[in-house]
Amino acid sequence: MAIDPPLAGLTVVDAVVGPLAAITRIFAELGATVLRIVPDDGDAIATLAANRGKQPATDAVLADADIIVENTGLDLAPLRAGRPGLVTMTVSDFGAGNSLSGWQATGPVLHALSGELSRSGIRGRPPLLPPGDLAYQCAGVQAAYALLASHFHVLRTGQGDHIDFAALDGAIQALDPGFGIHGSATLGRPMHLLSRDRPPVGFQYPILPCADGHVRLCVLAPRQWQGMFRWMGSPAQFSDPAFNTTTVRHKSPDLMPAIAAFLATRTRATLEAEGEQHGVPIAGLSTLAEVLQTSQFVARESFATAVLPDGRTVPLPAGPVRVSPDAPTAALPDATPIAAPQAFTGLKVLDLGIIVVGAEASRLFADQGADVVKIESRSFPDGVRQSHLPYGLSVSFAAGHRNKRSLGLDLREPQGRELFQRLVADTDVVLSNFKPGTLEALGLGPDVLAAANPRIVMVESSAFGATGPWRGRMGYGPLVRAATGLTDRWRYPDDADAYSDSVTVYPDHVAGRMSAIAALALLVRRQRRGGGGHASIAQAEVMLSHFAAEIAGAVLGAERTTDAPWGVYPAAGDDDWCVVTVRDDADWQRLAATIGGDLADAALQARTARIAARERIDAAVTAWLASRSADAAMRTLQAAGVPAARMLRIADLRDFDYHRERGLFRDEVHPHLEEGVVGEAWHARTGRLAPPDARPAPLPGEHSAEVLHQWLGLDAATIAALIADGIVQPTDPAVYDAIAATLAARPAAAQIAAARAGAGM
Repeated sequence: MAIDPPLAGLTVVDAVVGPLAAITRIFAELGATVLRIVPDDGDAIATLAANRGKQPATDAVLADADIIVENTGLDLAPLRAGRPGLVTMTVSDFGAGNSLSGWQATGPVLHALSGELSRSGIRGRPPLLPPGDLAYQCAGVQAAYALLASHFHVLRTGQGDHIDFAALDGAIQALDPGFGIHGSATLGRPMHLLSRDRPPVGFQYPILPCADGHVRLCVLAPRQWQGMFRWMGSPAQFSDPAFNTTTVRHKSPDLMPAIAAFLATRTRATLEAEGEQHGVPIAGLSTLAEVLQTSQFVARESFATAVLPDGRTVPLPAGPVRVSPDAPTAALPDATPIAAPQAFTGLKVLDLGIIVVGAEASRLFADQGADVVKIESRSFPDGVRQSHLPYGLSVSFAAGHRNKRSLGLDLREPQGRELFQRLVADTDVVLSNFKPGTLEALGLGPDVLAAANPRIVMVESSAFGATGPWRGRMGYGPLVRAATGLTDRWRYPDDADAYSDSVTVYPDHVAGRMSAIAALALLVRRQRRGGGGHASIAQAEVMLSHFAAEIAGAVLGAERTTDAPWGVYPAAGDDDWCVVTVRDDADWQRLAATIGGDLADAALQARTARIAARERIDAAVTAWLASRSADAAMRTLQAAGVPAARMLRIADLRDFDYHRERGLFRDEVHPHLEEGVVGEAWHARTGRLAPPDARPAPLPGEHSAEVLHQWLGLDAATIAALIADGIVQPTDPAVYDAIAATLAARPAAAQIAAARAGAGM
């Protein structure tokens, strides 16, 4: 069967210059006609990577557009006046109508003001700028999601939208949000309560030398430790069952040296193969150049050849979304416009997702009105329920699973699978991010679900994709970063072993958004042409798409070189830092006029001269900052038009003037948490869509009876029998006991409970 590109028939006009031109490349990869009406600018490799698949055009095409994206001052008002179903987006670094709207940004500036920089590096050393152009790349994915959500809303309601998109908002949301759902690195504790310093050299995701390089381990669950223990030959000194807990393993002075000695004589390939056999999550560290020859990416044809303007050819990532061949088209949907305040009002979503990727993909649907039901199991609890609290709830989980319901269901049992298929028959979307083959092994593969509901949209996400020799590998973000060359790049230039990506949660959040985009694209196709569809996401290929320019440059021997200065510099204060960057000669002239001194040297007017004198320039910037606070330096430089920013920590974000004015964050209350929850107030500043509701994240199985009654019409007696048989798993009464005991033990608990009761919460 042929593949019907899900966005075929969608016309997008792109009038964006700079790194955010990558927003609409995502639509081109999914089959949309993307017409570019502005000239290419900047580095040829980066321009090709951002604009692959687009077509050059003139302003004449604006009249036919479904979506218009611009950052060049295009007047959108007359276009919108005659097109009630048009979706438009104005892109900028800091959005419109706030006191920072006129500021200048670069990737490092966005890292500093998003809180990402404060978590990058190693304790006791300076903060380390993340590699590549991650802030803009992740922001671009957030923008693409926002555009497609508004367009889907148009197809259902006929009502167009305008979006005021800020790169800083998108970087905060999609790269590694300080307020949001986190991985296991924080054990459910709020990010803003962690140390002000960078993280210590990681134990949780250790990188250890082997015969031909390094490997990274992610041994988290007890069954993974048991696999490691058996692989090492079951050494008696580590046989105590207490080693099943991460805390005991972390505190052992002997365990890590023993593991290091065990790994040291084997090659990366051998360790990866043996680790897979023993159920141990492990990955060899690769360089970007090595990735091109890796068997997984060769087998999946993850790269395609592209041609530069000068005729040279380079490999570019082919895109992370794979759409399956289409089944026969089902009946077209009812095209009668509906009243829907949010993009997904009335949709039903079954969420089989786990950890961060799964949580984020389904939360985006829940926040915009879909009825999202999270399927949970007592035997295999979601890892993100790991918490310092004894009942599987945390501010992290609360932020990532708000507005959802939970159904406890044992899919290993025939009755559980039969119930799931009945649910599928009346749902719109199924999302999962299990290891490939897991659903097929349960008898719930895409073919089975499509037979139950030909209009179903199903998206599966996995670490390395559903095909290829690595399809069976367990994958966590740290392993994906290792295998795709990112970990190799995320280290201090003067220390080959100073790997510094241990606590970042990337590409989890942005990969979750790619799952939502894939599901939305299939829903758009269903709305236009009928039928359901299936797509799969490789999280590794999401990451590779963000490093397209770096990969191509590595092949050509043309590594991207930044101007000078371009870095993080110490300022007056306690571990306070300021990013200062120069993009071109104009920035340099403004910086030199502001700082003066050694920078006034006319010999530094040329970029090549500045690069050669980088150490001298860095010293002059450091000297100027020594007597200034990071905040004062930032404001002085930005007033002069120089891209600069103080390094904000997570605890600083909400008090920073931009974030107060922009209103990205909001306070939420969870009835079972003493701590307040900070969540996104919106996915983008849209003129049409209502903000998310604020329903609290569920306890495991909390809504089991409610969902089965509402979706399937089951009566109380039938549900009670299913519970008695262990097929349906409502919240364990012990969970409520643990909640009561935990909150009662806290001094503020009684006051909080009384306040909530008084407020009707």
